[in-house]
Amino acid sequence: MAALSVAVELIMRPADAVVLVVWTPIAVQLARGGSLLAAVPNEGQLDEEEIAAAQGLADAGAEAARRRGYNASGRVAEANESVAKTINDVAREIDACLVVCGQRGRGAFASAVLGSVSHQLSAHAERPVLIAPQHPAQ
Repeated sequence: MAALSVAVELIMRPADAVVLVVWTPIAVQLARGGSLLAAVPNEGQLDEEEIAAAQGLADAGAEAARRRGYNASGRVAEANESVAKTINDVAREIDACLVVCGQRGRGAFASAVLGSVSHQLSAHAERPVLIAPQHPAQ
C-alpha cells in the first residue's frame, strides 16, 4: 500500500527534473583498475575533457526533457567513491522525490564482477528508484 501511495503522489505532482551525469576522475579510474602508475602526465586535461563531455550529456538530456514538457536542468557531479553513492548524495541534496536510472546492459558476468549502478541504487535506496531497461535499437 505504501508503494501505491508513493506512485500516486509522483504521478499527480510531477516535479522539476534534474538530468545528472556523473563522471569519475582519471586517477580514481586508474586506481580502481589496479594501475600502479604514480601519475598521468595529462591527468588534468583528461579530467577537463570528461567534465565537458558529462556537461554536454547533461545539457542534451535536460533539453530532451524540456521538449517533453518538463522543467529540467542539467547537472554534473564528480564520483570519487561509487557512482551510485554520488547519485544518492545529489538526490539527497536536491531532495529528489524519484531517482530514474537506465540499465547499461553489461550482462550477467560483467555485472557480477563490476557491479551495477542500477543494482546499487535499488539496494541502497533512500528514496524511490525507477530503473528503465535499455531497449535494443530498432
